[in-house]
Amino acid sequence: MMLSKDQQHVHIPIEAKSWAVEGGWKRLDDLCNGIFDCPHTTPEITISGPYVVRSQDIRTGVFILPEAGHVSNETYRERIARAEPRFGDLLYSREGTYFGIAAEVPPGINVCLGQRMVLIRPEPQQLNSKFLRYWLNSPVMARHIEGFRDGSVAERLNMPVIRGLPVPVFSRDVQAAIAIVLSALDDKIALNQDMNLTLEAMARAMFKDWFVDFGPTRAKLESRHPYLAADIWSHFPDRFDAKGMPQGWSNSMLGAHIIITKGKSYRSEELQPSKTALVTLKSFERGGGYRRDGLKGYVGSYKAEQVVNEREIVVAQTDVTQAAEVIGRPARVIADRRYETLVASLDVAVVRPHEATYLGQEFLHGLMRTDSFTQHTFAHSTGTTVLHLSKQALPSFEFVLPPLELIKAFEEATSTLTDRVIRNVHENDNLISLRELLLPKLMSGEMGVKDAEKLVGRAA
Repeated sequence: MMLSKDQQHVHIPIEAKSWAVEGGWKRLDDLCNGIFDCPHTTPEITISGPYVVRSQDIRTGVFILPEAGHVSNETYRERIARAEPRFGDLLYSREGTYFGIAAEVPPGINVCLGQRMVLIRPEPQQLNSKFLRYWLNSPVMARHIEGFRDGSVAERLNMPVIRGLPVPVFSRDVQAAIAIVLSALDDKIALNQDMNLTLEAMARAMFKDWFVDFGPTRAKLESRHPYLAADIWSHFPDRFDAKGMPQGWSNSMLGAHIIITKGKSYRSEELQPSKTALVTLKSFERGGGYRRDGLKGYVGSYKAEQVVNEREIVVAQTDVTQAAEVIGRPARVIADRRYETLVASLDVAVVRPHEATYLGQEFLHGLMRTDSFTQHTFAHSTGTTVLHLSKQALPSFEFVLPPLELIKAFEEATSTLTDRVIRNVHENDNLISLRELLLPKLMSGEMGVKDAEKLVGRAA
């Protein structure tokens, strides 16, 4: 016999049982006007049109619009038949790598649910949507839902579990105050993330202009004014050779300049909480880029060369997407304070400059983010279900080798940008830790809002 909602038990997280919650605890569906599952079909992605949200699009707890896909108006209408997402609703991932994450629906957009997504519509008189987002994304809830996940291949939460998620009940004023305090930290985190995107774009633009488009040489050939410092400008030739390269530059193969160290496969019993962590495929963002929360602690043996240090480059050796979204892309490693050592797993390889070359990490990183490199690695991938990067994919890549002086100038300029990126990442780590610390303290009554505001003010 099916129990009524009044008869169904609220499973309070173990670590929250001692909290002095003013209104007690309720099930999520008792505080919402609806919780809607997605259509269980894969929508066809288009170049333009209304947005479609997938689990990877909200992996940060924010709907990442620039990376989201689009669908046709017809597909959009079909997928909003149950409920049309609107500002004030939450998007919730129920399956896959990024399961159990909530993000707010941004104002002023049309968006439908992709696969693995759920729409949560809080009852506004009872539940502040920002407060609910912080609660659902909190470490307390992350640990809580681990006990309710299902699925042998892909981790997932069933709809009855989602509807029954526990929510602490506070007055709307208290909810709003908590949301405002934590939003101040999120604003600073977002600012740092935007700054890092800008810094990375600057480095990529510089590499493309100097070493792909040969902008300074073209400018000299056309008698245009210098746009770089005189000492850098002087190292660019003023003409092209018969092959279309700047005069005096040469073609080279990447294999002559790098050492590739493959990671290792570890037994399941070695994958345990530890101060050593594996850099795996989950450490890569969609399209490349290092996702630090993809690390997994383990206990096991490894070779010294498999240890990955800060700023070093790792490259994915496999890709389950079949769209070359990760395979062959470089990801710069940034140290994680949770672990003492990072080690490459079987699915990745560490790429380091050979001691006999004058290429540095910054130049290699720029080179491996060019369109020609991406096309090359995709062409050197094999497999039907899972793509695998061939052994010769990296060594066989041909590129134009500039003189030492220009590589040194590029390394010096972009190292400064990278330093700033790393500082921002570490600052965000501290801000995220503070946010994760404050939420349970505010909800348990251990700390008041005024005290939390002071801490946030000093940090942000």
